[in-house]
Amino acid sequence: MTNHWVDIKNADLVLIMGGNAAEAHPCGFKWVTEAKAHNKARLIVVDPRFPRSASLADAYAPLRAGTDIAFLGGVLNYLLTNDKVQREYVTSYTDASFIVKEGYGFNNGIYSGYDAQARSYDKSTWDYEVGDDGYVHTDPGLQHPRCVFNLMKQHYSRYTPEMVERVCGTPKDRFLQICDMIGSTARPARAMTIMYALGWSQQSVGSQ
Repeated sequence: MTNHWVDIKNADLVLIMGGNAAEAHPCGFKWVTEAKAHNKARLIVVDPRFPRSASLADAYAPLRAGTDIAFLGGVLNYLLTNDKVQREYVTSYTDASFIVKEGYGFNNGIYSGYDAQARSYDKSTWDYEVGDDGYVHTDPGLQHPRCVFNLMKQHYSRYTPEMVERVCGTPKDRFLQICDMIGSTARPARAMTIMYALGWSQQSVGSQ
């Protein structure tokens, strides 16, 4: 987590993943309960076990240990495919509209520029296109096939709900429920925050 505690207090949706904040970070988890009580916030917990944090969750999803990235990749695919994106924000404050150099690619798990003999990458094709004025070429409309937004959309397209269910063991309907909840924050009037990898308490680690 990199956001301030105040962001939790004011959130409409909180996702806890990779940790058990209720026991490992009780002072921080206080703001989750504050948000639920006073801001009508909803809580999602994604975890291989059912920790104390999950006992207060509005939605809980199990997953196999070590498959967090596949789960989050599926969430990204859902959001991008269904246009659950705050476009004004991503075009103004991220590199989503930046155009990547021609020649960039990703095939069979290997990025462009890989030297198999040296087992290293030449990353020159990974950079942005830059004009003579020194500024990066952009497409605020997010239509260019090599803008970061569309490359990201293409990259995560493989993370379908079926793939998430197969890799993570998370029931498809449970996964889609959580995606829908996250997608509800894709507008300026709503906010979500993530509490990720905030540790486990000894009690929860020792329990079965």
